[in-house]
Amino acid sequence: MRVQKLDKIDRKILRHLQEEGRMSNVDLAKNVGISAPPCLRRVRGLEDEGYITSYHAKLNPAALGFGIIVFAQVKLGSNAESELKKFEKHIANLPMVRECYLVSGDMDYVIKIVAKDWDSYQKFLTTELTAAPAVSSIKSSLCVRATKEEPGVPIED
Repeated sequence: MRVQKLDKIDRKILRHLQEEGRMSNVDLAKNVGISAPPCLRRVRGLEDEGYITSYHAKLNPAALGFGIIVFAQVKLGSNAESELKKFEKHIANLPMVRECYLVSGDMDYVIKIVAKDWDSYQKFLTTELTAAPAVSSIKSSLCVRATKEEPGVPIED
């Protein structure tokens, strides 16, 4: 990926699309102060350069029956790269795992898991997560409420 220097208009485009990915190109162009054709060219360039990697709808987990969010901290018995890869491959195939991060510190991974209820999480924990390659311990924290959920990164003009 070749990285281009972002100007003020590029940063505005990124900020607006990060806040509202369904914004029409005409509205986006108005918001950033340029006409629609060059705005579309800039968006395509930002996609090609890897600044924009995808577009998503933010769904309401509870409305879809997923009332539980759990953050699990996982420690592996080995930090050999082959073991990390096996664990990551296993986790990648688990739909209830929505995010997974290799971290430094006492634990090796932090995982965000959604579940319909506590029983379904416990079943997932015992049949899928503890069965993952090299897992030696898991600490689960139930999310009580989300107090801030902002996608992406802070973008300044």
